Amino acid sequence: MTMYFEDLVEGQQWVSNARTVTETDVVNFSGLSGDFNPIHLDRESTRAGMFGQRVAHGILGIAMATGFLDSLGLFKTSMGAMLEIERWQFRRPIFIDDTIHLELTIVSKRLTSKGTNGVVRRQLALVNQDGVVVQEGIITVIVLCRPPGQAVQP
Repeated sequence: MTMYFEDLVEGQQWVSNARTVTETDVVNFSGLSGDFNPIHLDRESTRAGMFGQRVAHGILGIAMATGFLDSLGLFKTSMGAMLEIERWQFRRPIFIDDTIHLELTIVSKRLTSKGTNGVVRRQLALVNQDGVVVQEGIITVIVLCRPPGQAVQP
């Protein structure tokens, strides 16, 4: 169900399905980003490192967060644009084989002067299989207002 600006309420929350971060995810992201740092790819050298194992790219977490947002289906046809990533924090590493999900909360919203869309601040938290927040921050976006004549979804 697509959520428009009018449908959103401060404090509203959603939780995505979870997925496991695979070695393939990390290798593919290395190829896409060009970041081949051994901390992501070299099983042997990371055993002696600070985490004792490979870690996923921090930015892969943000990319997965946007994928979780898409899977929720809330903004499929109402998303206007991303405006800002605010205070993104990398609290804990994401390891290969971690299973993570997204917790989304509407922080605030305001109608723009045009009145056809609004600015929405959304708190995103990536949570691992142990219930630990591994990354979190606020992503501000433009969300369209409901088209004229379209009924509000129950």
